[in-house]
Amino acid sequence: MSTVLPRPDNRDFSHYLTPAPEDRVRMDFVVDGIHCAACAARIERAFAQEPELSVARVNLTEKRLTVEWNDAKQVDPPQVLARLEALGFTGYPFRVAEREASEKAEEQRLIRALGVAGFAMMNIMLLSVSVWSGNETGLSREARDFFHWISALIALPTAAYSGRPFFDSAIRSLKARAVNMDVPISLGILLALGISVWETTHSGEHAYFDGAVMLIFFLLIGRVLDQMMMRKTRAVASNLAALRAETVTRILPDGTLKEVAAATVEPGQLVLVRPGERIGVDGLIERGTSDIDQSLVTGETAHQAVQPGMDVHAGTMNLSGTLEIRVRHAAASTLLARIEALLAHATEKRAGYVRLADRAARAYAPVVHTAAALTFIGWMLWGLSWQSALLISVTVLIITCPCALGLAIPAVQVVASGAMFRRSILLHAGDALERLAEVDTVVFDKTGTLTLPEPVIANRKEIPDRLLTIAGRLALSSRHPLAVAIAKAGGADNPFRDVRETPGQGLEAEDSRVKIRLGSPAFCGAEAEAKAVSLAYPEASLIAMRCETDVAVFAIRQPLRADARATIEMLKGLGLSVEILSGDREIPVASVAKTLGIEHWQASIEPGGKVARLEELRAQGRKVLMVGDGINDAPALAAAHVSISPVSATDLAQAQADLLVMGASLAPVADAIRIARKARRLMTQNLWLAVIYNAIAVPIAIAGLATPFVAAIAMSGSSLIVTTNAMRARFAEGNS
Repeated sequence: MSTVLPRPDNRDFSHYLTPAPEDRVRMDFVVDGIHCAACAARIERAFAQEPELSVARVNLTEKRLTVEWNDAKQVDPPQVLARLEALGFTGYPFRVAEREASEKAEEQRLIRALGVAGFAMMNIMLLSVSVWSGNETGLSREARDFFHWISALIALPTAAYSGRPFFDSAIRSLKARAVNMDVPISLGILLALGISVWETTHSGEHAYFDGAVMLIFFLLIGRVLDQMMMRKTRAVASNLAALRAETVTRILPDGTLKEVAAATVEPGQLVLVRPGERIGVDGLIERGTSDIDQSLVTGETAHQAVQPGMDVHAGTMNLSGTLEIRVRHAAASTLLARIEALLAHATEKRAGYVRLADRAARAYAPVVHTAAALTFIGWMLWGLSWQSALLISVTVLIITCPCALGLAIPAVQVVASGAMFRRSILLHAGDALERLAEVDTVVFDKTGTLTLPEPVIANRKEIPDRLLTIAGRLALSSRHPLAVAIAKAGGADNPFRDVRETPGQGLEAEDSRVKIRLGSPAFCGAEAEAKAVSLAYPEASLIAMRCETDVAVFAIRQPLRADARATIEMLKGLGLSVEILSGDREIPVASVAKTLGIEHWQASIEPGGKVARLEELRAQGRKVLMVGDGINDAPALAAAHVSISPVSATDLAQAQADLLVMGASLAPVADAIRIARKARRLMTQNLWLAVIYNAIAVPIAIAGLATPFVAAIAMSGSSLIVTTNAMRARFAEGNS
């Protein structure tokens, strides 16, 4: 049954709200006190019961809650904060600087608590060794009690200070009428301390202050390592955030310059970017030439020369010249913002393995409490004293902490996502890793995927520079992709005046009473020359130019990506079948297939035909990876078992793809499959490690063969093994 969101207060959070798909409103919150997958699942389940909310996702790595709703007037952010507080968590609006300050303070708190616990543990261990050796040599009861009291004076304040991260979390959870992992941990610590105080006040022979403090110490090591790992993973996203230009210089209609916030710029406006400044918008260059460093956005390390008519993206660095840019996208709609969003949400969706670990973690609290209670009752019935029976049940509480299980899958996902990003791959779906690891067939679109999206002149060396320059000036008057290729190759920036266009034929202009034509070979009277060029370049499209008696025929085609052949060979080396499904003509598709060594291909195929072929492969039991970039590829991308698009793809193709590849290289496709296969193996290994640990450790604890001291070491060791194993996902070289 849905709970009613608390009534809003009067605080203004409007500047934190951002637009979301389907006309929704979105806001991100940082959540303090969330440490495990079970906590994240509990928050998501609670918000899923709120009818006003459309989406509620928790990113455990980011400790971020993303909430979306349909009507800005229906839900206020303070309502979400109040709901979080009712669940036992503290939240506040997400801002990078605020989150980093909060995380830094939390990390310092954990390190201080760890230092105190470590210092206290060493001193108590010395006292415990003195008692143990004294028992062997006839230590008096008074001396033993004295050592126990000294241990108590050290352990109790240490537990009160260093144990606060666990106690605070447990108290918040209990106030919210829930049980998280920190509840049994806190119970185990308090019971171990309580038994030790009882033994000390009643002159008992044994006290377990050392075990309680050591448990806190090892748990804090795990928390500190977890905090550091998450911060390191988030450093990639922080680097992207640093690429954003907070302000831009806008050129007003009267020609004056005004510095404004980048978020306030609208499409169609004109901005000025000086040398050394970072570009703050996506747009089209209207005036100026320069070199652009776009390595951190597209993955390309070489500087790109840009000129009027070319696109530039936010986050890239203008190196040499002043540019005037007509805005196409700004703020949250830029390519950089979309990449940030993909990276931030890469681990939000629950994969199958993650859901399995979440269910196990949720079942942990009732199972372990029941096991501890039954252990206590069983040993009491066996005739053991209540102190000894309680000590064994405390050991069960400690040794069964599911930290290893909770880390088994998220740790691999986080590391694998980072490894993919370093190879210019962005995850778009939470379960993409699992599905990608199952792939046995790869289907490529040709145009814009195996080839570069921008066409080039294949016979450039055969065209005189003078004719190319003239053709380039005339081509500036057209937005046709083939004309754009000629204008770019010609380096023209001064178009002819009074250009006349004959629809479907071409362009015509006059220069010093000389007629110039650019268009089809028939329009330019160049059929004979075009036939010769067609024989040499059968897969190319032909554009002719005539300037009096001078004739040139341009063979224009999309060149293959530089590493296309090497990538196809790598995919075959991974044991994958490769096909091409293209809507292009048969001759260019056949040429590309032959060049790349791909035996199975289809040309002139409609979008429905691509989907039909994928269905046919599925019926054969194949798991297909579809790689495409166009609007016509979107149905096939959605129908495939898993899909990849270049970051230069259309918005519709990107929306359907499970992964995006940055830059012009095709090699990340093979890298993604390698990493996914290794990640799946590591997920399976981690789950088995967690199961084996519990299968061995729990019976030992129930049998009374372990102490809280040993339980603390075993529990922390299992978490460390799982985390260390997950780090191997960073390395996926060679065949998987």
